[in-house]
Amino acid sequence: MPSEDQAVEDAKTTAISYATDWGSSPLPPMLLATLVTALHARPFRPLPMVFPPVLLFSTYLNLSGFTVDSAGLTAAWSGLYLLLARRRKVAGANFGSHIGNKFGARGLTRGAAMMLAGANVAGGGITYAFGRREKDEGENSI
Repeated sequence: MPSEDQAVEDAKTTAISYATDWGSSPLPPMLLATLVTALHARPFRPLPMVFPPVLLFSTYLNLSGFTVDSAGLTAAWSGLYLLLARRRKVAGANFGSHIGNKFGARGLTRGAAMMLAGANVAGGGITYAFGRREKDEGENSI
């Protein structure tokens, strides 16, 4: 009987539940803010450095109990960062330097930031779309 209960619990864990858990966590916007700061603080670029304070505020909102609102804010600003980061071209005079720039420390950090931003868009968007706020449930239950 216990093995049957375990099978039921495993079946309940779907891709949407993983995305919802990702979107309701305060860690992903904090990690993205860290990677963006690492990429754009030196040399300082003002436009990309607009993103870390907003992402840190999203983490604060999440820890304050506004998980659905935080997920929407994270998804929106992560999507904007993803659009901004996709515009950058990898410079290189020849093929070797092009590959070196793409797979160097800075290129791998940029790739990790873009993958994390994409995961934030998916997870935060699903959490925002299907999430329920406590205030809304209280008003509609009458």
